[in-house]
Amino acid sequence: MISRLDRVLALIDAANARDPNREGGEPRELLYGRRMSAWLERVCPEPTELLRIAARGQHLRRWEVPRVSYPATREGYLQWRTYLYGFHADRVAELMAEAGYGQAEIDRVKIMIQKRGIKTDAEVQMLEDVICLVFLDNYLTEFAISQDPDKMVGIVRKTWRKMSERGHELALQLTFPEAIRTLLAQALSE
Repeated sequence: MISRLDRVLALIDAANARDPNREGGEPRELLYGRRMSAWLERVCPEPTELLRIAARGQHLRRWEVPRVSYPATREGYLQWRTYLYGFHADRVAELMAEAGYGQAEIDRVKIMIQKRGIKTDAEVQMLEDVICLVFLDNYLTEFAISQDPDKMVGIVRKTWRKMSERGHELALQLTFPEAIRTLLAQALSE
């Protein structure tokens, strides 16, 4: 018999497999969820079941709320991100209920996905570290090309501040092209 965990992860993957956006021929959010799970295993060899769900579902159906649906301003970006915290948490909650999870378990995963307790809740911090590591490892180089270099310094600094010491240690082990190494050195030197 399939476990609740396997069922909910399969439901998350099936939903994200419908992402019309592609990366390397795969649905973008399906690939993102798998990267989140892989990094979680590196950061925390024995994550809780609920942390595994939060990591895999962190971008559940994100393409349904594109960035362009909000103003192209800092305020618009913050509104979009705030909305997405609840959107992803609610979508994961629906799938968890379908897989047989109780309300207390669902509420705990929602707290993690909504990032309530960064720096004070160990699992929320672990999830944030994973999010930052997936960004640095898989998206930073391409993202940096499309951004103003000074803006990128600020983005890297903000990302770094969100991470724990363990997250910093893992990030410093990543390999980057020379231009990104220069950007990182500048961002982390001040």
